[in-house]
Amino acid sequence: MSWQLILQLVQQMSVFLVLAYVFSKSPLFKPLMLQSGAWQHKLSTYLVFSSFCILGSYLGYEVQDAIANTRAIGAVVGGLLGGPVIGLAVGLTGGVHRYTLGGFTDVACMISTTMAGLIAGLVSRYRLKRGRSVLSPLFALQVTLVVEVLQMLLLLVVAKPFDEAWQLVQSIAAPMLIANSVGAALFIRIIRDQQTIDDRLSAQYSQKALDLAQQTVGVLANGLTKESAETLASVLYHGTGVAAVAVTDQKQVLAFYGAGREFHPAGSAIQSDETLQSLANNEVVFSDGKQSLHHCQNSLDCPLGAGLVVPLHGEHGSAVGTIKLYEYKQQLFSNLNRSLGEGIARVLSNQMLYGRLRSQREMLTETELKLARAQVNPHFLFNTLNTIAAVIRHDANMARTLVLSLSGYLRNNLKRNDAMSSICDELQHARYYLTIEQARLGERLTIVEQVNEHCNLTLPTLTLQPLVENAIKHGVSKVPGKQTLKLIVEQIPDGWHIEVTDSAGLYRDQANGRDSGIGMNMVEKRLHAAYGNQATVAVTVTPNIETRVTITIKNQATALAS
Repeated sequence: MSWQLILQLVQQMSVFLVLAYVFSKSPLFKPLMLQSGAWQHKLSTYLVFSSFCILGSYLGYEVQDAIANTRAIGAVVGGLLGGPVIGLAVGLTGGVHRYTLGGFTDVACMISTTMAGLIAGLVSRYRLKRGRSVLSPLFALQVTLVVEVLQMLLLLVVAKPFDEAWQLVQSIAAPMLIANSVGAALFIRIIRDQQTIDDRLSAQYSQKALDLAQQTVGVLANGLTKESAETLASVLYHGTGVAAVAVTDQKQVLAFYGAGREFHPAGSAIQSDETLQSLANNEVVFSDGKQSLHHCQNSLDCPLGAGLVVPLHGEHGSAVGTIKLYEYKQQLFSNLNRSLGEGIARVLSNQMLYGRLRSQREMLTETELKLARAQVNPHFLFNTLNTIAAVIRHDANMARTLVLSLSGYLRNNLKRNDAMSSICDELQHARYYLTIEQARLGERLTIVEQVNEHCNLTLPTLTLQPLVENAIKHGVSKVPGKQTLKLIVEQIPDGWHIEVTDSAGLYRDQANGRDSGIGMNMVEKRLHAAYGNQATVAVTVTPNIETRVTITIKNQATALAS
């Protein structure tokens, strides 16, 4: 074994490792680590490792009209990262190049290099299918050791004359086995370490983004104001570590934190060309501090020289303001902070849209409640007063009860402003109505209640009374003779069961053209808005016999409108 040759190959291997380190820091590195099927990534892998193969031949040392080299490192690593096809292509390219250099081992070296890339690609595919990483230094060492042994055997079989081939193998076998195997292992180790660093940075960045997102939750839910802008600027300034953070609306600076604050006071009009451009074009404007500089229009003494301006989007995607991150002069703006700033701006824009949606939903709920309260039929009021006038002559206590029921009914209609009410409140409101209708209809109406008095269920306000009113107004009162209205509220194993049943069975006639009012539709829409698919409303009709309205709410349902 020639120690001099070993040292020479170690020197060559060191050059390879330096190149590998530089390569791991370059933009070409990340696409190779994706190991995807995209042709761009495959082409990058082929070009990079074919270059390593060719370089290995050029840097080799002549031994007996042959070349002792580290060419196999490029073929093996290319196959491990690129798979069989890329490994074959890299090995073939490196082999053909070696063949052009001549010598009595040219054919053997061409075949062995091609086989090295193919074998590495095949074992890489096998390892990946078993769910194991190919970025293992020991695995790379073993694969390279195998292909180098095969190369030595090929030299003995293919190269002629055999005596010279045997003498050559005795001289170069041990040095090349050691240098190439160790070199491939270290090459993979450098790549793996860089990937680990990138993964760690990505994890830190993701955690940082998550922390900022959590701290900014709800900040802009009520819109972009001076108070919300102050909170937002403070959170971003301390969370990103940039030199300064500013928040603007369409006309002025709402808040500014960090260096240069004295040159950009809150309340001052927007002067920055970048900010005006971002608002006008609804686009991100970036000055990296090197190729493009931020120039402060307020003062030459401002220490800021690089910046990112991200628009905040309102309704219909229009720019309603901006978030601005700044760095000092002579300092480059970090790509991580750029991505972070853009991501946080998107989150905050969505918060503003959600806040507006929530406000609109609250306004809709309030409007619906007002509409429901306005559904007090004048005929119902007049009939109730006439009933009281008739009853008061012969039953003062009943008249007093009716007056109190009417008072309670009207008071509930006027004062119930909450979107949600307990089942007990809903039952009380329905009972006020039924007490009045019982007095008006007399023996014609029989009311049956099967009610669970527990109040641990909430419903959209004015859920029960419209159903009861529909049963009376469009059912019981339309049919002569005695009628029954049944009200059931019970807790069942998987939730709550509410049922309003009348003995008229006229609901189908209403659906075919008779006026049924808006009460039923409103109840169904508001239940779905509050509980989603956890609440169901079903109507079962037996014509001229029964109409049953059933509401089911599951135990795990959580009110969205609460």
